[in-house]
Amino acid sequence: MRPLRYSINITLDGCCDHLAITPDEELHRHATENLAQADALLFGRVIYEMMEEAWRPPAQPGARPDWMEPFARTINAAKKYVVSSTLDRVDWNSELVRGDLRKAVQQLKEEPGKGLFTSGVKLPLALAELGLIDEYEFVVQPRLAGHGPSLFAGLSKHIDLKPVSRLEFASGVVAMRYEPRK
Repeated sequence: MRPLRYSINITLDGCCDHLAITPDEELHRHATENLAQADALLFGRVIYEMMEEAWRPPAQPGARPDWMEPFARTINAAKKYVVSSTLDRVDWNSELVRGDLRKAVQQLKEEPGKGLFTSGVKLPLALAELGLIDEYEFVVQPRLAGHGPSLFAGLSKHIDLKPVSRLEFASGVVAMRYEPRK
């Protein structure tokens, strides 16, 4: 069974607004490695549209530093599943996921392969409620944002996690991985 891994960048005060995060080469290398561990990406509409706008080719010459290109190539090549009740169609190597979320994601997890990767706020909340996330990674930025969406707002039950790894970056960012306690 393919594990479903979740990763998100957050500030110390829990903000997960991507505009509050300062990207750097080390952070992008880590994100590229995360994506490369998955056979497919599972996005909600908002993250799908945001990623497509930012990373779908062609990028304007000089629009981003060279160190961002490995991430761009990796996300462009990845198979994407998009959970949405409002989109009529998707492309960019993507397929719409409709209907019962638990059943659809469980079917994706049962396919052979290395794993699935997800990010964002709303879809991961629903996936956590259903007990479908196998690994959580919080990439904590050493910044206080004072605003923005927070993670898992409205979660109906506690999810106890056990730490499995911790990685510190030169910038002060700390990536912490957890698995749900069974």
